[in-house]
Amino acid sequence: MRLSTLALIIVSPVNLALNILFVHHTPLRLLGSPLALSMTYWLAFMILVILTVLSPQHKRNETWGGFRLREALDLAGIQRFLKLALPGILMVGTEWAAFEIVALAAGRLGALSLAAQSVIMTTDQILNTLPFGIGVAASARVGNLIGARSAIGAKHAGHASALLSAIVGAIVMGAMLVAKDVYGYLFSEDVEVVRLVSKVMPLVASFQVADGLAGSCGGVLRGLGRQHIGAFFNLAAYYVLALPMGIALAFSPRTHMGLQGLWIGQVVALFIVGIGLYGVVWLGTDWDKEVQRGIKRNKADDEARRRYETQIAGERINRD
Repeated sequence: MRLSTLALIIVSPVNLALNILFVHHTPLRLLGSPLALSMTYWLAFMILVILTVLSPQHKRNETWGGFRLREALDLAGIQRFLKLALPGILMVGTEWAAFEIVALAAGRLGALSLAAQSVIMTTDQILNTLPFGIGVAASARVGNLIGARSAIGAKHAGHASALLSAIVGAIVMGAMLVAKDVYGYLFSEDVEVVRLVSKVMPLVASFQVADGLAGSCGGVLRGLGRQHIGAFFNLAAYYVLALPMGIALAFSPRTHMGLQGLWIGQVVALFIVGIGLYGVVWLGTDWDKEVQRGIKRNKADDEARRRYETQIAGERINRD
């Protein structure tokens, strides 16, 4: 965690400088921003590689065993990896896609709603990094403790992350409610845009605790290898209920709630996901059983590694 944070500290000011340079001091103008971002990502990648190679933990733990394409392409290993990866992609991707669909729908409401949506969406994406960061920490901590065969430690880590995210969400909610009438001026001088932002902001504030629980408990489930549960909740909450409800409230002649209607749907979805995932972590998790599942996964990986090493040793003997 420290090395990745150090890399971000290094590249963030570089990203800012490149954006200013390309956008304001070259003919690229708007195209300079994606170019700056692309260069920043490549720089971050190279810095992470260098920091990893120089890391004392990397050398002490021998985390790099060289290129082992045959082991990496083992079908059983790929199947185990995809069994965890694909639900994880669905779990994160379905939520992000739902918010992008709301942004597209807001564009159909006119320039005013689109401007207010840009303010709200940008704010929500920034604030979402708080519970998502807690979820990343929960994934690492719970996964490590499951690997260490500490069921009670993993349980405590999971509940601690949920509590922390709820506290952070409550603080953010209070700040948003206090600043709702003036917050829009940070982005626009248009009074109508600021007024619409102030109407929608309480809806966004209302789901901050639920969003925190969804982010932290989603991280716990990823640490347990149960991403499929989060993917199921997201698909059901957003695509079966929230998006149809929000679009109906926004565009129906009876309600015609506009941007507020779209966000009411998102509020409903996040409460379902947040409370649902916390219920799974609190009531639907047998922590001792999760430790046993982790042992089985590790055993399968160890057996695959031994088969690979035995095969390589046999090939060397045959060559000799």
